[in-house]
Amino acid sequence: MPVNLLAPDPASLHPVPGVEIGIAMAGVRKAHRRDLTVFRLAEGSAVAGVFTQNRFCAAPVQLCRQHLAHLGEAPGIRALLVNTGNANAGTGEDGLARARSTCEALARHLEIAPEQVLPFSTGVIMETLPSERIEAGLPAALADLKAANWAAAAEAIMTTDTLPKAASRQVSIGGSTVTITGIAKGAGMIRPHMATMLGFVATDARISQRALQALVREAADRSFNRITIDGDTSTNDSFVLIASRQAAHPEITELESPEGAALREAVIAVSQQLAQAIVRDGEGATKFITVRIDGGRTKDECRRVAYAIAHSPLVKTAFFASDPNLGRILAAVGYAGIDDLEQGLIDLYLDEVHVATKGGRHAAYLEADGQRVMKQSEITVRVDLHRGNAHATVWTCDLSHEYVTINADYRS
Repeated sequence: MPVNLLAPDPASLHPVPGVEIGIAMAGVRKAHRRDLTVFRLAEGSAVAGVFTQNRFCAAPVQLCRQHLAHLGEAPGIRALLVNTGNANAGTGEDGLARARSTCEALARHLEIAPEQVLPFSTGVIMETLPSERIEAGLPAALADLKAANWAAAAEAIMTTDTLPKAASRQVSIGGSTVTITGIAKGAGMIRPHMATMLGFVATDARISQRALQALVREAADRSFNRITIDGDTSTNDSFVLIASRQAAHPEITELESPEGAALREAVIAVSQQLAQAIVRDGEGATKFITVRIDGGRTKDECRRVAYAIAHSPLVKTAFFASDPNLGRILAAVGYAGIDDLEQGLIDLYLDEVHVATKGGRHAAYLEADGQRVMKQSEITVRVDLHRGNAHATVWTCDLSHEYVTINADYRS
């Protein structure tokens, strides 16, 4: 069961002017499943994205990078095409050809260029993409195009997720109401840079392409690049930020301006809500764990320590068992790769419980206090390195028997 996560109320998801979404059943892997999603964007929209750093990246990731790289030389992006059930990764030239074919098919329907379509796939790796089924499903998806289809799209992009993930908010910018709405999928094969996740966030804000690219990178770094479930980096990770530019306020060209700061805060908040929902719905998860590292010399070393803790199978299984075997956390801090780390300076806390100080057990710490915290569904691990003023936070979950069951049976 997801950790304190509910399915989004469709009424809470504000439509984004200039963005329409259509969903259909294409039978990509399973019959009678809505597994095909099309986003149609208003002319003049801006799109920016960040993608997996796995060198064995999927065909759709390769095409997205190519199509986005030519912005400015060609008309802007007008459509997104998303399928679930098949990752189209590890498929070689045939996979690229099939991804191109689906872009070409959607482009014909919309009377745009194939380079104006961004393809996305998620599902099983190293299986042939049934592009003919996707192309056959396009008319139904296009007939379903609606501005209010965000909740249905959140369900359509799911794989091993148990609940759809969506978030929305509105802010005032330059006297105009601006909407930010997004969806994401992901539950396993999750690690920063990015994860086996798809994230789509749209806004009607008027923002330049340059500022939008800076914003998508910052939003990813402060949300989807701060989560880990199992330490595996996927082949298909994609996070896309869409600006339909339909709002009436003056164009935002600098994120440091008051208008840019307001948009940045809202986009990051939506992105963090989606990222945390992925962790809360982690495969087999029973605990949602915040790992905060304070007192580092740099943010980078704080992140390294945080990920060492969050990735550790020994730490994660201890949380699943509610077993305060907290030396495992100190061990993870020690192997995080901070060469001149002084263990005599380190403090460790579980929520408000002071577990360790000066590199050893705190005199007042009782194991019963540690176990009380570890039985909670939400836990904060805080480590103070006492080396400087930098800090970093990541979000993770425990590792349960159910995780193994889900992934052992993933293809059946």
